[in-house]
Order: sequence, then structure tokens, then C-alpha cells
Amino acid sequence: MRFVLFYHSVVSDWNNGNAHFLRGVITELQARGHAVLVCEPRSGWSRTNLVAEYGAAAITHFQQAFPGLHYAFYDLASLDLDATLDSADVVIVHEWSDPQLVQRIGAHRARTQSYTLLFHDTHHRSVTAPAAMRAYDLRHYDGVLAFGAKVRNLYLQHGWAEHVWVWHEAADTRLFYPRPTSTYSGDVVWIGNWGDEERSNELREFLINPVRELHACARVYGVRYPPAALQELSAAGMEYAGWLPNYQAPQVLAQFRATVHVLRRPYVESLPGIPTIRVFEALACGIPLICSPWDDCEHLFAPGVDFLIAHSGAEMQRLLQQVLSDAEFAQTLARNGLRTIRERHTCRHRVDELLAVCAELGQPRSQGGTSWPMASI
Repeated sequence: MRFVLFYHSVVSDWNNGNAHFLRGVITELQARGHAVLVCEPRSGWSRTNLVAEYGAAAITHFQQAFPGLHYAFYDLASLDLDATLDSADVVIVHEWSDPQLVQRIGAHRARTQSYTLLFHDTHHRSVTAPAAMRAYDLRHYDGVLAFGAKVRNLYLQHGWAEHVWVWHEAADTRLFYPRPTSTYSGDVVWIGNWGDEERSNELREFLINPVRELHACARVYGVRYPPAALQELSAAGMEYAGWLPNYQAPQVLAQFRATVHVLRRPYVESLPGIPTIRVFEALACGIPLICSPWDDCEHLFAPGVDFLIAHSGAEMQRLLQQVLSDAEFAQTLARNGLRTIRERHTCRHRVDELLAVCAELGQPRSQGGTSWPMASI
């Protein structure tokens, strides 16, 4: 089949955690003989910020890491949907897309009836900005892929869509797998963005303070760290290393004894059961993981077995100390998490789920092919 995916960016993962999952799904679809084209806005903020801060070389490095990913830039005003979707079997539009684009593609689908059309929600705006979500016109979409059961239920409760499937994120295990090492660069690594004050206090409680109290050797990667946050990291003896290309994360995780995940507040308070991509990444790479509190109500993992949960800063400090000082305990924890990822949470599993949804909706309508003879958009 031929897939056309409208996403904010596959090229840039600057403040764009969805890039990992998207790249992994595309790679898996292509490995199965499907053709995939990603359409992303020419003026997208993720790629714009990436180039502004790190130059065009960052794009070149992405292209070298993913030579088989096909993408095109579009301008909404001049986008020719007839040409872009001419041979598509499945079209997926991401929740970060402009409402006008969502509406236009829906109208095109209603007029042509030539492909399956899905909307993909991977964010927390269904609870934090419901008015913005109501602005999306999904009347002519076949359904919604929601990255958690709570999000699925909200779509159904609000009447935003009639058919909604849960489609969790997962790890691209072609890239995210353990890199064994006999030497470490440090004790604790944190990969994540500071963001919009959605977890500033939590980062202090579950990361900065425990690291400072343990005098652990720690490094932080991410973007959007204000000067005050950088000062806090420095005062705690933590090294700040800036943006890390997502595909380089496995090599970095291998250099440390443990990692910490601190969820953003909306996921803790309003969207239980959604761990975000960082959990999948860490477990896939075989590094011991300790999380701030979250409710795995969808039973994706076995908390306490696959990873640890600290319910307070003091408990985080104690658990970090245990992982850093007890190699056998740390290895067992990492091994359990890795096994769960491989058995249940890879992009291979998610592509199986996606193709099952497509089959339920009547695909494949055609076998398509691996090439994409289409005009530039």
C-alpha cells in the first residue's frame, strides 16, 4: 500500500518527541514493502528552530541516518491535494496539523472516496485545550488513532469522532537497542526538554535534588532550558549538553548507569496510562529506569519489575543509590524492561496494529508499490 503522512516533522526532532515513533513506523512499513511519503509544513517550528540553532548540518546528518525516508515540504496555500494524494491508499494526519489542512483533506476524502483517512493524536491537548481540538473538522475521517485510552475516551465522549483506536507509541528497536560497555561516562543521564513549566518543580524534586544529594555524575540533554534552569543544573553539578539528535540517544544511554524519567504534569494528572516515548526508549536500550509517579492503568509494563517508580524526591534518591551501587539489581531491572519492550512495544507491533485498523476499514484497496511517482507538492 501507499501511505501519505501529514506530520509536523520527520526531519527534525527538536522539541518533537513524536519523531522517534514516526521514523520507526515508516521504517517498518517500508521493510514490509509499503511506500511511505511524509508531508511536513515548510515553515514548521521544529525544523526552523533546529536549523536556527544548529545549522543545515543537522538536516544533513538526519538524511545520512535515514537515507530511505521520503518527505516533502508543503505550503498550505498552494498545496495541491489532488496531486499529492492521487495514488494514496492510506492517509494519516497528525494532531499538530493546521485545522485548515485537516478540513481540506477531509473534504478531499469525501469527494474522492479513494483512500482510508485517519487522524493521529499524540498530545495532551484533548484535556488541556479541548476548545482547540473542537476546531478540527473530522466529519469525513474514517477514525482516530489515539495514543492512550483516556484520549480515546475523550474523543468518544465529546463526539469528536465515531471510531477511535488506541495506538500507543513504541520503540524503534532497529535503532534503540543495548550497546554493551565496560566503562561509563557517568552515573545518571536525563534526556528531555525543560518545556513550558509543565514539570519544573518535578524536575527539581525527582532529578536535580537527588543528583545533588548523591553527588552523582550526571548529564542533561534537551532544549528550551531558560537561563535560570541552566543555573540550577550547574549548581547541582550537572553537565548540560544541549540538543541530542534522537537517533544518537542509544549511544548516549549506553554511557550511563541509570536514567530518570519525569512526566509532564498533564500526563500525571489527566492522562494516566500514557508513559510518553522516553520510557520506551530507555527500556529498549537496556538501561535501568526510575520514573516519577505515574499510573500504568493500561498495564503496558510491570512497574517495580520493568522499571522503578519513586513517589517522592527522597525515594528517588534512595532508588538511584540502590541502582548505582547494586550492579546485579540494576542488570535485572534493565533485562526485565528490555524483554517487555521486545515482546510488546516495538514499532513492529504498532505497524501490526495499524494494518489491522486499515484492514478493518477495508484496506488494502490496492497493493501499491515501493516507489512513489508523484509530482512535487
